[in-house]
Amino acid sequence: MKTKDELPECPVATTVQLIGSKWKLLILRNLLARPWRFNELRRNLEGISQKVLTDSLRSMEEDGIITRTVYPEVPPRVDYALSDLGESMRPIIKSMEEFGLNYKSISEN
Repeated sequence: MKTKDELPECPVATTVQLIGSKWKLLILRNLLARPWRFNELRRNLEGISQKVLTDSLRSMEEDGIITRTVYPEVPPRVDYALSDLGESMRPIIKSMEEFGLNYKSISEN
């Protein structure tokens, strides 16, 4: 997690810094439904590169938004899920979904 000194003073800027990229938001959207494995996410997020997905997941894990669980199996299995902090972002993503649906309905007219 980032220290208080590493974060912007503005709380909106803090949130944008943590989840403001296109890919992080879409990863969050998926993880709101259930835990996902790396390759599942990569296949579902059309256009994301392996590097960007890896970097995004690492960053979100470091920030405490997601958890990474490694199962002691052969081959190893890794699941990504929302942490309690990540789960607290559910209303933000829900509001974005509602805005998107509303915007689409307005633009159809």
